Amino acid sequence: MSQSVESVTRATFDEVMVPNYSPAAIIPVKGVGSKVWDQSGKEYIDFVAGIAVNSLGHSHPALLKALHEQGDQLWHVANVLTNEPALRLAKKLVDLTFADKVFFCNSGAEANEAALKLVRRYAFDHVGEEKHEIISTYGSFHGRTLFSVSVGGQAKYKEGFEPTPKGISHVPFNDLEALKAAMSDKTCAVIVEPIQGEGGVYPATQEFLQGARDLCDQYGALLVFDEIQTGVGRTGKLFAYEKYGVTPDVLTSAKALGGGFPIGAMLATDKVAASFVVGTHGSTFGGNPLACAVSEAAVNILSKPEVLAGVEARAETLVAALTDIGARYGLFSEIRHVGLLIGCELTEAFKNRAKEFVIAGYEEGVMLHVAGPNVLRLLPSLVMAEDEMAEGIRRIEKAVQRVVGAA
Repeated sequence: MSQSVESVTRATFDEVMVPNYSPAAIIPVKGVGSKVWDQSGKEYIDFVAGIAVNSLGHSHPALLKALHEQGDQLWHVANVLTNEPALRLAKKLVDLTFADKVFFCNSGAEANEAALKLVRRYAFDHVGEEKHEIISTYGSFHGRTLFSVSVGGQAKYKEGFEPTPKGISHVPFNDLEALKAAMSDKTCAVIVEPIQGEGGVYPATQEFLQGARDLCDQYGALLVFDEIQTGVGRTGKLFAYEKYGVTPDVLTSAKALGGGFPIGAMLATDKVAASFVVGTHGSTFGGNPLACAVSEAAVNILSKPEVLAGVEARAETLVAALTDIGARYGLFSEIRHVGLLIGCELTEAFKNRAKEFVIAGYEEGVMLHVAGPNVLRLLPSLVMAEDEMAEGIRRIEKAVQRVVGAA
């Protein structure tokens, strides 16, 4: 006799879940491609992709195949053993990037935690404990662990959790002179997002990233690129560092890396990775066979030149449509984007109202996101079908009309 499934609603969240989120009124139950359906059967076009996670859309057949095949073989082993999917994925990432070594974990925050620990350990090994200072940028976001919120450049995320780890300072994003002034022989690392995502979709300048690389070399510090949001095809390159031609010593990846299955990774050169000797760091579920099998399938697709070229083509179409909508409704003062990481800055007339467009989007059957109160953010599937994008753009305009009409 089959067990009945208990009915749950949005109200159930308030009853049983810790209130650190305030989810939308709808509950998605099915997704295919860039379409999602809620409990009532209403359809939505998804321009969020789980915040840059579902980069191949929902229920991609290659990912389903990898999950089912691996699920029939081996789900989990302790890290006193290795496994074939983890080794295949690590080799693939090494072959595709600057890196020589890979560490697997479960999320972007964990990948950044590993990177931050590694850079301090490396400096300790090569110089001593006095070389421990980490420089980050204001407006950055590096995760929610105590270490990563301390390094992140948004004070609101660490409020109430002090005292936080010391030896961390911040400079304005894209301000090379400020970075120069902050560097010293005590600096062990500089960490930067090539494009600030949560901070409002602000791309780094070529001068800033190249300058950071040069300064790290000058002071014997390591350069860390947080590519949690920008990596695995989002910018039209497998990783954004390739777009700039600036190579870090350590790179972090998650989100799209698993195409929706939780996985994170820290990539590093041989020289730096050597400081993580046996026992210095670990993760119970890191390198899980299920996650690595799905991730390998995702990377196989997202590293294809034709898929990466398709990101640029889709971005051109979507940005042109958003520019047109913005002009006709006096909506956007600026549209910033690199590939399909798009931030639409609202005009003064709609200041602090980004969330209203998201709510109107749900009403019109389209999923949108924000990057702060003044930026509407779009991060759709990198393989979004042409008809889905066209219909989604139509619904975005309907959502805009709702908000503008209510003004």
